[in-house]
Amino acid sequence: MPTTRILLSNDDGYFAPGIEALAGALADLAEITVVAPERDRSGASNSLTLDRPLHLRRAPSGFYFVNGTPTDCVHLAVTGMLEQQPDMVVSGINLGANMGDDTIYSGTVAAATEGYLLGVPALALSLASRTGEHFDTAARIARELVQRFQQHGFGEPVLLNVNVPDLPWCEIKGIRVTRLGRRHKAEPVVKQLSPRNDTVYWVGAAGAAADAGEGTDFHAVAEGYVSVTPLQIDLTHTEQIAGVVDWLKT
Repeated sequence: MPTTRILLSNDDGYFAPGIEALAGALADLAEITVVAPERDRSGASNSLTLDRPLHLRRAPSGFYFVNGTPTDCVHLAVTGMLEQQPDMVVSGINLGANMGDDTIYSGTVAAATEGYLLGVPALALSLASRTGEHFDTAARIARELVQRFQQHGFGEPVLLNVNVPDLPWCEIKGIRVTRLGRRHKAEPVVKQLSPRNDTVYWVGAAGAAADAGEGTDFHAVAEGYVSVTPLQIDLTHTEQIAGVVDWLKT
């Protein structure tokens, strides 16, 4: 069986425990290359760096790191660094959930999305907590999904957003295929005075779940299930096309 080539990335940085756990879990399944940001780039979304050159360096761990965004990392690796296109892109393991509206802002999802846009099946994996107690559980889920890809494939490029409850493996109830839920709008920005008496602003926390009913990623994770949501890139609101045509005629 040909060796599977997997590109790993994230948005927490090449030094993050999540990507170390991920690389360790997949090391005996595939040829692993890690290309990740040199620092935490959470919330970077799908941004590319176009105003300065990117530098690719290698850490003592063997992981490569880039002075750019998660999207930069995957784009650079697939289109310029790697001699062969990877068979998969796996992004994560993010510290914190990426559910519902989070996917719009997430650098973790963006790294996987870039792989998908370049024609490579991609997974984005997140541990749905801020404490990060059970990266081993998420890594085990990643391993199972990668093995499924190796054994069965999917027939076409696919982009899967995976959220894992921060629970011991024995407490995970299973895997559910879900749709994205929705959040309430974010909390207001937090205004403070800096030591130099300048007014500064911190972006507020994400809103609580608004649509978290059965079938959503929020509901699955809250019930102790791994959530797997297939994503697409077409943002066209097809149901509004006719309405916009009529509006432009008035």
